[in-house]
Amino acid sequence: MEPLIKMMTLLPWFDWAAVVVFFGGWAGYAMFARHRAGARPSILATTNRIRRQWMLQATYRDARVIDGVVIQNLSTSPSFFASTTILIIGGLLATLGTTDKASELVKEIPFAARTSVLVFDLKLVLMLVVFVYSFFRFTWSMRQYTFGALLFASAPVAKQFEALGEQGDHARRDFADKAGRVVGLAAETFNDGLRGYYFSFAAIGWFFSPLVFMLATVGVIWILYEREFRSDVLEILNS
Repeated sequence: MEPLIKMMTLLPWFDWAAVVVFFGGWAGYAMFARHRAGARPSILATTNRIRRQWMLQATYRDARVIDGVVIQNLSTSPSFFASTTILIIGGLLATLGTTDKASELVKEIPFAARTSVLVFDLKLVLMLVVFVYSFFRFTWSMRQYTFGALLFASAPVAKQFEALGEQGDHARRDFADKAGRVVGLAAETFNDGLRGYYFSFAAIGWFFSPLVFMLATVGVIWILYEREFRSDVLEILNS
């Protein structure tokens, strides 16, 4: 109990409130987006439906080279972000090694909060937590795309489905559901990592003040909601 009390005294209550708003907003929006997609289609839910249709159409083609290229291209995005995240994590760790100089530099920024070196370290640790989480999500997305490619490559050719008659139609739908779901999970995992990047911009607000931190968190949530549920591209996809 005593160590917990000491930890709570490291930051003023307003800073702790900002941290709670940050993580609560992040986790809360993720749950909201998942459940909201059942009532109102989101970008992710809509594209998952398209992925399922893509996999179904692929079962009618014997030559699936283009489909394989598309899956490979889709996996390059999480690969790029995973590599970039490693560089960011390395930069943050290097900054932790020179906290005194970095803290003095931040104090020169207008409107930036004047804090102790320890508090500055905690802010950097928060950024590290965000990017480490994103790194794991991006790398897991890469692996899921690999699983999807393996599943896609194992699909029977069109003639084999046709030879089964009515059972072949059921087999097509089952394959499309399974393969579309695996590729969709890879896209959802990539979306989780990308969402971490959005919230990292909100975390930067803590270097200015806890109030800016909370306002930035609310702003990021609003931007995510607008893009996932009310964007122009979503209307086009659902038209």
